[in-house]
Amino acid sequence: MSINPMLYETQFFGFTPQTCMLRIYIAFQDYLFEVMVAVEKVILKKVGSIPDCNMSAVQVRSSTETFLRFMRERFNRLFVKMEQVLLQLVLRIPPNILLPEDRSHRKYPQSREEFCLLQQEVGQLQLRYKAELGAKHALLAELEVQKVVQAQLRKTLLWFDGLGDARGTLGLGEMMAFLTQHSGRLRSITEDITQKSKKVMAQ
Repeated sequence: MSINPMLYETQFFGFTPQTCMLRIYIAFQDYLFEVMVAVEKVILKKVGSIPDCNMSAVQVRSSTETFLRFMRERFNRLFVKMEQVLLQLVLRIPPNILLPEDRSHRKYPQSREEFCLLQQEVGQLQLRYKAELGAKHALLAELEVQKVVQAQLRKTLLWFDGLGDARGTLGLGEMMAFLTQHSGRLRSITEDITQKSKKVMAQ
């Protein structure tokens, strides 16, 4: 039997050509044995019907086994030639033939090194995507916090505006100095939060 692995043929057929040949060989051997058993029964029946025949069943069995060995030797020689023909011509895929799932390799003949580099690049892109996704989630969480702070700042500004109306002209100078000092700061914080919110939403 051939020891060539014939991997491409195995991929195409779904079984190894050597296994196919082995099954054919066993099937022929079994059939030859069954034929010889049937022939032996016929011979024994004929011998039993011949008067004064001195041939015993043991002699018939010995002759049958001798003939079976002769036939097996001839069959083994014939099978070697048949195996060569089947493995080289029938069960072999020519080197210029590609399976449908392998045709992309002809169109994109990257080497193993190029494939490894592509795999590394894909891995790096996946890591960058995960990092950016995590940063976006963090920014969105910060945006939610900033919305709450912004709402509180707006309430504070409204309170300052209402405070001026309630105090009237009494202590107006002190109130205006206080408002000027803190209101501008609060407005700059509010604008900063608004800008950050726009950047987060744009991502």
